[in-house]
Amino acid sequence: MSLTTLSENRSHGGIQGVYDHTSDAVGTTMTFSVYVPPHEAGAKLPVLWYLSGLTCTHANVTEKGAYRRACAEHGIIFVAPDTSPRGDDVPDDEAYDFGKGAGFYVNALQEPWARNFRMRSYIEDELPALIAANFPADMARQGITGHSMGGHGALTIALRNQPRFKSVSAFAPIVSPLNCPWGEKALGGYIGPDKDKWREYDAVALIEDGARLPDLLVDQGTADNFLTEQLKTGLLALACKKAGIPATIRMQEGYDHSYYFIETFMEDHVKWHAGRLI
Repeated sequence: MSLTTLSENRSHGGIQGVYDHTSDAVGTTMTFSVYVPPHEAGAKLPVLWYLSGLTCTHANVTEKGAYRRACAEHGIIFVAPDTSPRGDDVPDDEAYDFGKGAGFYVNALQEPWARNFRMRSYIEDELPALIAANFPADMARQGITGHSMGGHGALTIALRNQPRFKSVSAFAPIVSPLNCPWGEKALGGYIGPDKDKWREYDAVALIEDGARLPDLLVDQGTADNFLTEQLKTGLLALACKKAGIPATIRMQEGYDHSYYFIETFMEDHVKWHAGRLI
């Protein structure tokens, strides 16, 4: 359970760190960031996971996410993993939406992806154990959020792992990979042609199949150019309504898919998680 410290910087009274370790789950070195807010010695703090979107690493939200002030105020550890395995021996694809940077938080079944592309196991099992062993984390108080592909990951991981996550939110999530080009490409390539096996990686399908959340917060920009074809927020709203899941789905006028959008609403999301974790 050892890790290597790549950098640590003081911010808002706490420590923003970047670390790496050798991952058994994906078979390569993985880098992630952790912000630990100021706290009393011996205290155990709740954890908020943030899963990034296509083409991103841990660095995108760490450098542009504007979460540290709110995490310091509410006493929340913020963990930002990578989006896929990395390394010269890891298979890749020329397209931006498949291969490195596009792990989709699945355990791949198809070759050549099955050996390394096991981000589901990494996020659900391996990295939480590493966080618990090396940081003052109260793993009984976990929340999860994410953006786009990471919003898909946050929703599906939370739905499959209740009641582990006490709070769940997302920024512009891919809500139904079964019904969008990004999802069809990723799940077809990683999982294979049997669409019944895709359902455990589709938030709408998981809800239809009986999975539930205590409640949900989603922000989606109306000027997001991926909204109609790829994100399809309305499918999630309908699924939650049918299932009786309390869902606050906010259509934010004029906002796009960028980190300007995420930065605008990040502190609001941290506060919302704090109300369910503290």
